[in-house]
Amino acid sequence: MKPKCPASWVWVFCIFSTLPLGAQTLGDPFWKQALGGSVIGVPSVQGGSVVVVCDGGNLKAYTRTGRFLWNYYARGRLRPFVTRSREGVSYIGRTTGVLIAVSRTGRELWRANLGAPLIGPVLKGWDGRIFAATEKSVSCYTAAGILLWYKRLDQPIVIAPQADQQGGLVLVLANANLLQIDGFGKTRSLSLPEVPAVIVPLGGMPLHTQESGKEPPAIQIPLLILFKNGEISGYGGDYPSFPILPDQPVAAVSRDDQVGITLRNGQVLLLSLYEGHILWIADSIPHDLEAAKKSEENEEIENIETSAERGVLEEALMLYDERGLCILSQTGAAGFTQAGQRIWFIRIIGASALPNFSDEGLLYSGGNDWILYAYHLENQDRSQPQPIYGPLPEGTYGIGAFVPSIPSSYTQISEAGIRSTLAFITTALKEGRVGEREQEFTTYLMEVVSSVRSNFKRSLVHPPVDFRLRSEAVQLLAWLGSAETIPFLAAQFSREPEPVVQASIAEAIGRIGVDPEGLALKAFSRRILPPAQITDEQVLEAIAAAVGALCRFSGPPLSQAGIPLLVSLASYEKPLLVRKQALQQIFSLQ
Repeated sequence: MKPKCPASWVWVFCIFSTLPLGAQTLGDPFWKQALGGSVIGVPSVQGGSVVVVCDGGNLKAYTRTGRFLWNYYARGRLRPFVTRSREGVSYIGRTTGVLIAVSRTGRELWRANLGAPLIGPVLKGWDGRIFAATEKSVSCYTAAGILLWYKRLDQPIVIAPQADQQGGLVLVLANANLLQIDGFGKTRSLSLPEVPAVIVPLGGMPLHTQESGKEPPAIQIPLLILFKNGEISGYGGDYPSFPILPDQPVAAVSRDDQVGITLRNGQVLLLSLYEGHILWIADSIPHDLEAAKKSEENEEIENIETSAERGVLEEALMLYDERGLCILSQTGAAGFTQAGQRIWFIRIIGASALPNFSDEGLLYSGGNDWILYAYHLENQDRSQPQPIYGPLPEGTYGIGAFVPSIPSSYTQISEAGIRSTLAFITTALKEGRVGEREQEFTTYLMEVVSSVRSNFKRSLVHPPVDFRLRSEAVQLLAWLGSAETIPFLAAQFSREPEPVVQASIAEAIGRIGVDPEGLALKAFSRRILPPAQITDEQVLEAIAAAVGALCRFSGPPLSQAGIPLLVSLASYEKPLLVRKQALQQIFSLQ
């Protein structure tokens, strides 16, 4: 419901009489910026910056101090969702069903046609892959925009997908079926008695212990289901009986063995997962606002009627980390300690979308007045230092865990057989049906690529695979695009004796586009700089192109290490074509 007061007013009420000792609210914003349009989705905060989607089709980025960074225009209206990868790439969707990846510096990287609009934010996998859902489909893409798998659903999605904390996602269909889809597209389903209000994936490994001779559980992740009537059910483990919630849940978040829940009446509570009882319950925003209203000079403030005051909260966002529990809604936000003490709250009038809260203690809220507001609500830094990129992945898919077998499987077949297998993998990639065979494909390709090393000092009965086939296998690894293969490729680059294959490895790393630990740049540096300088022009050109691609995808701080390599490759003693490639990459980063 839109507020009755002018949309340009954002009021913060200080009600010290209702706050416990230490609680605080703020009056004036830390900074504000005119956007030229309304924010239509939750701001995305990461690495000291904020990105917002505006109703005019723009994606805009600002630093934590309010300095404008960049503006990307999508040439069409956008859905109200933005997701940022660990490298700072923003994933957005046009209302026409086009998915777009925008770099950390505001440049379009790629786009793909989903066939229908997004119904929720893009979800991030553990190795750079992403999951995008429309009303009746789920797609998985690599960070470079290559389709790995696609699933058409027979029912519309009614609860948008969310990360299951096991590298996959969970969602609910209109027929009350809950689907768990892992990172490779394998799907399990669970029939619920009715469509729930909220689903809460829980951390940790699956809690089921399968007994011999029994069927495996339908859902193999710990999961809490919150129904509209307040009932709570746990799946994927042995849980105690939970109390009936006093009102319908609208949002929830888990951390360790606790679950924070926001109710429709504006209350927030903390539930003990294993003890099965409510640890504490409180109002997210204090209801007694009369003293604050009387202190305001503008009389129109008396006519404000918000959903929180009426006891109706339609949607909310919750965050839970070592600082405590945070509840965010369009009418206000509040922070609680783990023990239930309110440490701050803020009242917001005229917000156009849900706000978000950053690691630096800043709350970002977009107003109907086309202004982005930032409020400094906490001075307490997170005790766990956050990387300049996004949060570290919670796990791995095991794709990069490779030890070459001796004798390797490829040594048992002819080169014609290897060529046939590579063609089969190529077709699967082109058709977007890699799916559950991704680990098998990746392992096979790694064996082919590393055949020189695994056949070292062996007889000529099973010689290394021809370098052209090894180069083709490298290219297919690039199309599979998992960041978990970067350590393997970086190590193989340093060991590979054949320049053609070495150049292919560099190109593959650039195509994958991510190097969060800087392993590839270190491997390139060792071959560019003395004393192990290489002179092959093809390899040096490939290195220059790969470094440029990595820097364009990830931006700072990776480019701080990559640009010196490009400058070295652009020096006068390098071959002409290498210098041209290096200069072209440097100019592309400006």
